[in-house]
Amino acid sequence: MDEKQDNIKCDIAIVGGGLSGGLTALALTKSRPELSIILIDSADTFGGNHIWSFFASDIDPEDRWLTAPLVTCGWSGYDVHFPEHSRTLDSIYYSIESERLHDVLMETLPATSIMLGEDVKSLSPRLVVLRGGKRIKARGVIDARGSSDMHHLDCGWQKFTGHMLQLEDPHEVRRPIIKDATVTQYDGYRFVYTLPFSMDKLFVEDTYYSDNPILDSDAMEQRLEDYIRDNGWNVREVIRKESGVLPVVMGGDLDKYWASGSGRVAKIGARGGFFHSVTSYTLPDAVRTAIFLTEQNNIDGDKLNFILRKRANKHWSDNAFYRKLNTMLFRASTPNERYKVLERFYTLSPDLIARFYAGSSTAMDKTRILSGKPPVPIGKAIMALLRPSKK
Repeated sequence: MDEKQDNIKCDIAIVGGGLSGGLTALALTKSRPELSIILIDSADTFGGNHIWSFFASDIDPEDRWLTAPLVTCGWSGYDVHFPEHSRTLDSIYYSIESERLHDVLMETLPATSIMLGEDVKSLSPRLVVLRGGKRIKARGVIDARGSSDMHHLDCGWQKFTGHMLQLEDPHEVRRPIIKDATVTQYDGYRFVYTLPFSMDKLFVEDTYYSDNPILDSDAMEQRLEDYIRDNGWNVREVIRKESGVLPVVMGGDLDKYWASGSGRVAKIGARGGFFHSVTSYTLPDAVRTAIFLTEQNNIDGDKLNFILRKRANKHWSDNAFYRKLNTMLFRASTPNERYKVLERFYTLSPDLIARFYAGSSTAMDKTRILSGKPPVPIGKAIMALLRPSKK
């Protein structure tokens, strides 16, 4: 190829076609059609292998146009089960499967905006260099490739393994079971999460809030299979499997974390620290950030880096309360009794719980969460909060 063929120009290049990158590409394509967008991913499909779930209240009503085409299933309520407390809440709950994200991106983005199977060699605020020498010159580059260097953050860990099951017979699960913590507690706070996608199709996931990021796949697979057997579900086929480890952040150095992920390049999603500190979920913030980017007139790479860095600082500040809760969860309670913290939380008002998941807890919410009979020893809680954060 000559130099002209090796160089591609666009307004915005998004590196990483997962949830945050995909939502941003969709939002810009629909709201700013005058901008040329290129979405780049190293895989053959966008979205990876994921199921993302969220409450309707996580997304502002005026922004729901962005997620509506992606939803593959929805429910009008959900259940939680703990050793001494079970409850049904009527919050609307949705799930998005990565295959659907890929399909919508392929249908919505023009062919010139799609670059799959391309490994990125390097990037800067206005340039992406692909392996093989192809160069994408953009007015602004956005990095959406997943987490940066987690060593700069003080973390506990959320570990999970899940199976999508095609059953031989109908099951009796009527609503999502967001947390079944009646299971034996191993390796920290453990719960099983179940989504009924149809009368004979279930997604079942075993999750742990653990002190370490080591994923013991064999043990987790066996416990998940035991749970499935104990519930009497006769499996015809395991349609999909997914597993992973997510950070549950207690503190750290955001400046170093940001710099570790492609330096001065604008970042979104987990790459930019845009996740809920307790749940580790990125979807609500991914939607907000995507909408925010559609409203920017100056899309120069340095400007995008500046405004997103400023936004990340505010997000970090807004999440301070949730990081304190994580500190008490991991440092003030013994691993096999962490479930008691969540058991008490789920006795609180449905509106408070909804705002918590949306990352918009009020001052009154925070007082209510911390008031009453504490589920962890007060002395340990105080010591945990006073202990300097690891960096």
